[in-house]
Amino acid sequence: MPGLRLEPRPELGDRHREPPRTGRDRAHRPAVRGTRRGAVRRDWLLASSIAALVHLSTTALFCWGLWLLVTGNTLLRCIGAAALGAVVLLRPRLGRLPRDRGVLARAQAPALYGLADRVAAEVGAAPVDVIRTSAAFNASFGLVGLRRRSVLTLGLPLWEVLDERQRIALLGHEFGHRVNGDHRRSLLLGSALSTLATWYELARPSRFRRPGSPLFILIGEVIARALMTGVAWLLYRVLLLLDRLTSRAGQQAEYRADALAARTGGTEAARGMLATLLLGDSAGIAVGRFRAEGGRRPVRTRAARASAAAPAPDVLWERLREHLVSVPATEHERLRRCSAWARAAVDATHPPTHLRLALVEAAPAREAAVNTDAAEAAAIAAELAPHRARIAAELLNG
Repeated sequence: MPGLRLEPRPELGDRHREPPRTGRDRAHRPAVRGTRRGAVRRDWLLASSIAALVHLSTTALFCWGLWLLVTGNTLLRCIGAAALGAVVLLRPRLGRLPRDRGVLARAQAPALYGLADRVAAEVGAAPVDVIRTSAAFNASFGLVGLRRRSVLTLGLPLWEVLDERQRIALLGHEFGHRVNGDHRRSLLLGSALSTLATWYELARPSRFRRPGSPLFILIGEVIARALMTGVAWLLYRVLLLLDRLTSRAGQQAEYRADALAARTGGTEAARGMLATLLLGDSAGIAVGRFRAEGGRRPVRTRAARASAAAPAPDVLWERLREHLVSVPATEHERLRRCSAWARAAVDATHPPTHLRLALVEAAPAREAAVNTDAAEAAAIAAELAPHRARIAAELLNG
């Protein structure tokens, strides 16, 4: 989102000290301790009102453009056509079910869907409609289309370095997004945020100026640019307001999803899964180093020659796991403190990762509510094997 300010990067020596508490940490404390329902409901009502006005404005623009197109003269019809074109750009983006190579059908992956369905049932979510794989060191859950079909995306670089319980915790967190009350994911508010961002981009004046234009055109451009700048400023303020009104519930929803991760996979697995998210840069370095080596394990002994003969895609995941497992506890702690210094999060919609870890660790320890056995794990690995090979090849090819 435009206008977000980056925190100053800490000096090297600072990263080993405990970070100071700041206003941003204090802003997240209510979410950690439990936000009052009254404040969340008030914010939701106000945000819903703004979202309704946004959609009514788009509807009004559509009706006005259609009226001009039907009843106006040639000039007005051109204006009406332009208005309808703007409506096309401003329409809610509902998304659609993916049809790429990463999609796994239920018939192709019954074991993976079976585990996902058990985790979804444990958190009170409906079974997922589509599971797909990606090359991201992350995972995501979303709803698409008018029917709000669910799509679970598993980034294999993350999935492959997690153990079985941590994978269950990851699934618990992602399915938690279906039941955690995150208003940003609703059709009304989510599409309003997208529409406002598009309004802002359309209203923001261009810096392009045609040299040699007559004086009256230059004066007109200055006046038009001033008007559009004012409109863009107003839209940006409304966008910021809507973002802030929904951020409290959004942050709280992420913490609830983390609690569901601990419920399904166990507290230790949820903590390990969140800590692994801090190793994304380390994973990227490991992949880059492996790519630079030519995609094969360095041969140092006679006993290693057999494993060196394996195809590179099969070796990449083993090397990635070895690299991240070898990260010492001191480095984990340093990354956690760096996360606190930088207020690092998975993205702008997530709370800082160090606060998510703190909440999971502060809660009473829980055992896993969903378990898997070696046979099921082997079946899931076999179902994902073609996708592991494809994504490994993509990563090695850069």
